Amino acid sequence: MNNIEQIELNIVESKPDELDAAPLASETANLTVENPARSLNAAGSDRRLTTFYLRYLLLPFILLSVTLFGGMRLDGIESSFLFLKPPLFCLVFAAISILMFFRAGVMKLDGWLSERFSMRENAANAVVLIALFAATVQVYNSLLPEVGVPFWVVAFCFSWSLLNYLLNELDPARLIRSMAGLFAFAFVAKYLILANLTAPAGGGWLRSVLENPAQEAFTWLLSLPRFAPGTGYIQFFALILYLAGLYLIPQKMQAG
Repeated sequence: MNNIEQIELNIVESKPDELDAAPLASETANLTVENPARSLNAAGSDRRLTTFYLRYLLLPFILLSVTLFGGMRLDGIESSFLFLKPPLFCLVFAAISILMFFRAGVMKLDGWLSERFSMRENAANAVVLIALFAATVQVYNSLLPEVGVPFWVVAFCFSWSLLNYLLNELDPARLIRSMAGLFAFAFVAKYLILANLTAPAGGGWLRSVLENPAQEAFTWLLSLPRFAPGTGYIQFFALILYLAGLYLIPQKMQAG
């Protein structure tokens, strides 16, 4: 009998251990299942935060920098900073460019301003659009010659090209490439060709005529302004920033 009682006692003592082990195994399984979900949530939160920084901090900063640098010039005599206001042509060209971006699918209007978004999101997206418009205005201000015959020649080239882009079907990548090529051509024409036709400033009119009569003649005939060489470096930097901003512009903003 003693042996039988001892066996029964061992069986009864072993059951609580088994019951205690079951919840531990269940908790371990729950932790194993929950950890990947937490990792996915954390990764999604990091991506949303990065997207927010890119779209609402970095992109407006780039566009506003272009707005500042696009109107900046260096005086040819004193090398002081000048800020030139854009002519009306630049506003027209910028408006056509923004319209082309929406038409070609670079941006979707209902993906930027929509009733699906909250008022705060619509306001933030509108601020980015305004910054894009201002930067585009200043890019054209940077690339258009200031006065004279060159201004009208380059303005006609811009008008003809933008009209063709607007009327033809272009995919987003092709439109950006075409505009980059147009801007590069205008930059070379203004800051590498026309700038070299301008007589150096500060040497006196008679001295300029005697030393380089051809440059002085072109300066007088074409009404070319005399800026310091550093102006071209500033505008090259502004143009690169603008193209980088176009690369960062999303097709649509995400709600929430």
